[in-house]
Order: sequence, then structure tokens, then C-alpha cells
Amino acid sequence: MLPAMTAVPASAATLDGKPARRAPKPPASMSTVGGAQLGKPGTQVRLGAGAPVLPKDVSGRAWIVADAESGEVLAAHNAHWRLPPASTLKMLFADTVLPKLPKDMVHKVTDTDLAGVGDGSSLVGVKEGNTYTVHDLWLGVFLRSGNDAVHVLAEMNGGMSRTVQDMQAHAEELQALDTRVVSPDGYDEPGQVSSAYDLTLIARSGMQKKDFREYCSTVRAAFPGEQKEIQNTNRLLTGAAGIEPYKGIAGVKNGNTTHAGATFTGVAERDGRVLLVTVMNPDSEESQAVYKETARLLDWGFAAAGKVTPVGELVPPKSAETPSSGAEPAKNGKGAPAKPLAAAQHGSGGRGIALAVVGGVLVLLAAGAFLVKRRWPLPERMRRLPRS
Repeated sequence: MLPAMTAVPASAATLDGKPARRAPKPPASMSTVGGAQLGKPGTQVRLGAGAPVLPKDVSGRAWIVADAESGEVLAAHNAHWRLPPASTLKMLFADTVLPKLPKDMVHKVTDTDLAGVGDGSSLVGVKEGNTYTVHDLWLGVFLRSGNDAVHVLAEMNGGMSRTVQDMQAHAEELQALDTRVVSPDGYDEPGQVSSAYDLTLIARSGMQKKDFREYCSTVRAAFPGEQKEIQNTNRLLTGAAGIEPYKGIAGVKNGNTTHAGATFTGVAERDGRVLLVTVMNPDSEESQAVYKETARLLDWGFAAAGKVTPVGELVPPKSAETPSSGAEPAKNGKGAPAKPLAAAQHGSGGRGIALAVVGGVLVLLAAGAFLVKRRWPLPERMRRLPRS
């Protein structure tokens, strides 16, 4: 095994020739879920022959680059540092609650549903007395990061306390053990934390659900009320605010609060490889830094694939079946694993669509358990999602 290379991004030391703001230091030791090296502070990477160096202009307090299919962590920086997650925690909310509420279920909003929405929250515009489908509300969660929509869905799930308990239990099932849930919407609350590692695990789980994939990769859609159309706040998806859309991007979630700073988890596919990148709280004055740093890490990950020794892995859920339990990898009918399809996303005056980013990350659930071939194989029946 090659020794680990530990480095600090140049931008963490200086910024435009000025001393960087003093940031808190990560713990000297952290969780080792996924591998001992992921529990070390600093940047962890093992470069092989021909591997590109990591981009210097990445200032996130924590980040991770992982192969979504194999589960290999290609590089990481303070992967298990427990930090405020902001609205990226909505990925866990959706992964937990989406399967429980039929999308055509109708609900009339009451004042109780909207009680407790935090001051300064991002809102989609849910109004007391108006009627919405569960589908409408999920559009509000994914596209506009609407805390009002989260609160209504949480009440429909049995209330805020019940939903927090459900999310915490699901995090533990995924082995996202750095995560502590206090509020389902990711609003700053004392003790509410996650990590780059956990957010990546959660995104990987969510992307296995068809509805989750559709919602997180929808660019724009109609929403009931005064707003005729809403647009996704994921800048790598929409190309808004001076950010170019990232080729092959298909989700998943961004966030920003006072204590968390900017956070983002993205999934993208290129040449049949699917990567997940999470960046938490860039310490940079660069405009839209969290998106630009994510794009740089995705570029690096695609260029480095096959040229680095993994520094860890994304672990499967506790209940995952393994090859030893008799699960067989799915085939494409010709004796070889099915190949990934390209990812794309569009939307125009409606729900928008997501063409499935297929690779092991997008396996269908079977009886509540994951099928794994060391990770997750691609089922034969996986195809592009139909336009809507």
C-alpha cells in the first residue's frame, strides 16, 4: 500500500495575498466508518502513476470524492468532521419520508402545519388554507429548498418529533453515524450536525429511489399559488448566478445557513462513471465557491479514476444483503453487467425530467434490502425514466 499523502489546500492559507480567516480546526481523530484513513484530519489521497494532483483552489472545511457505483472514496478532506449541514439534510428527510406518502395524496394546509418554521427560512410559498398534493410539496422541497413544504410533509408523516426520530433511525441504518437530526429542514439548531461522508452516503441511498432522482434533477416546474413556476436552486443544474451547468450533473442538493455556510452534494456521470462529491463550508471569498469547488473536484475525480488508490469506501446499509447471503449481481442478458446511461435533465413548465444516472448507485430496492456485488450492481430492468 502506498503511504497516504496529506496536504492542505493553498487557499486555506492565503486568499489574494491576504491571511485567511481563522477557521476552527477539525478534531485530531474522527469516525473511521469506511476506513481508518477517513478518520484522519486533513486531505487524504493516494496518487498513482499519471494521476492529476488535486486542485489547489478548494477551501471547503470538509469534502469527499467518491465513486457512486463501487463505493470507493478517491480522495477526502476531513471526511468525518461533524459540521452543520444546512439544507443538504433535506436529502435525509426525503430519503426517509418519500416512500411513506403517496404523491397524489392531497392535503389542506393548516396554521399548525406551518408552526415553527424558522425566521429567515427558505420558502416555496406554501399558504395556510390552500390545498396541495404531496407531489407539489416535494417539488417545493427539492427545487426551492422550502422549509414550509418540509414542515407540512413532516406533519403529514406524524409530526416533527416523529419525523426527526424516523430520520435519525434511517441515518443509523445507513451507517451515517456522524449525523444528529434536530430539525428535518436543516435549519440551524444546536447539536444538529452531519459530515461530508454521511451526506454522501445519504445521497447515494436517495438516488436509488425513482422519485428522488426525478425531483432532485428537475430544473423547473409549476407550483400552485402566485408563483407560476419555480426553478431549482442547484446552480450546477440550472447554470444560474454565473455558474455554467455541469456536464452530466443530475442532482442532488445545496444548502446555506449562518452556521453551516454553503454546503452541497452533487452527483454527475461521465463516460459511464458516476461520481458523488460533497463540499461543506468553503472558506473562500470566491462567488458561488461551493459550486465551483464541487465542479473542480468532479473534474479531478473523472480524470483521476483508475489512477488513485482508494482511501476508504462508502459502506452499505446495515441491512444490506451481500454476495455471501446468496444475492447475485444483475446482468444485461448477455452475461455482462449492464452499462450506465448518460444523465440529463430538463424542465419546461412542469415537473421536468431526470434521465436516470445509472450505475450501481441507482439500483432499485428489493424488499427493503440492497443487493450488493461488493457494492450495488445495475438491475437489468433499469432504463431511462419517461418524460413527463
